[in-house]
Amino acid sequence: MLKTKMTDLFGIRHPIMLAGMNWITEPNLVAAVCNAGGLGIFATARCTPEETRENIREIKSLTDKPFGINQILVSPGAKDNIKIAIEEKVAFVNYSLGKPWFIDEVHAYGGKVMGTIALAKHAKKAEEAGCDVLIITGYEAAAHGADATSMVLIPIVSRLVNIPLIAAGGVYDGRGLAAALALGADGISMGSRFMITKESMVHDSFKKLCIGASEQDTLYGNVFDGMPGRVLKTKEAEAMVKKGFPLIDSIKGALLLKRILNLSPGQFVKTAMDMMTAEEGHSVWVLARQAACNMKHMMAIMDGDIDGGILFAGQCCGGIEDIPTCQELIDRIIIEAEDVMEKTSMLKTGS
Repeated sequence: MLKTKMTDLFGIRHPIMLAGMNWITEPNLVAAVCNAGGLGIFATARCTPEETRENIREIKSLTDKPFGINQILVSPGAKDNIKIAIEEKVAFVNYSLGKPWFIDEVHAYGGKVMGTIALAKHAKKAEEAGCDVLIITGYEAAAHGADATSMVLIPIVSRLVNIPLIAAGGVYDGRGLAAALALGADGISMGSRFMITKESMVHDSFKKLCIGASEQDTLYGNVFDGMPGRVLKTKEAEAMVKKGFPLIDSIKGALLLKRILNLSPGQFVKTAMDMMTAEEGHSVWVLARQAACNMKHMMAIMDGDIDGGILFAGQCCGGIEDIPTCQELIDRIIIEAEDVMEKTSMLKTGS
């Protein structure tokens, strides 16, 4: 069995985490990863506080293993969703894009806080703030990475901090896990690979599109939701790269977001202001682009609209060839990682 600081701290069998992905990491997928020995993460940013509580309790009914939630701190309802997670004593609270004001409250009941970063300069700040773990997102990842690859970023961050690190970006098999450990990480976070499993609710059309994709079939830029991110290459994604600001789609998306989260006009404006004043410094237009992106993202995930939808996906889609269960996937990743490490004399006797 492969033991690391991640498995010890989280109380899990394997150093593998499910990345929190809005609308994708639903309770069934979260619980499946937990029951297979990994750490499941539920993304709450798309939820109202009531939905956050309902989903947390549903996950608890599906697994007795520890799990976590993920929240973008500049999203509408972030404080309420974090409050619900604390009330429910969720074992792990993962955040991105903002300053974690809740660390002491999570620590008070024995929970742990995970910060997500894509820039090395943010790593030390997160550690000093009291974070227990850092998720390091490389350029290869889906959604919001920065310009440094995992190969470069992980060793840099591992020299800056003393807390456990989880590698995100480009990992989809046992060789990737072994490589991440060699670079200085204590485990891995996978989004795209878990997205293509039997338990994932992503539409079959997009699962097949991912399997048929090469490592060249993603697009990277800030046109999708206003922040640098990576999506699977589709007709709509390519069109978004070519055209200007999506005014009409942004209006439609904003109305959709307002309805889903029960936002008042004042709450929507406050969210825009929060994004402008966050440490990452996003402009108000990011919120508009996110609104448009949410609509197209749901078209992909739920409707399988290959022409009109977009799906955040990493470069590792080029290596994904099947649709296993979460248990099958995790088991074979561990077996392959141990084999690779043994062959390269990395695996210590008795570990």
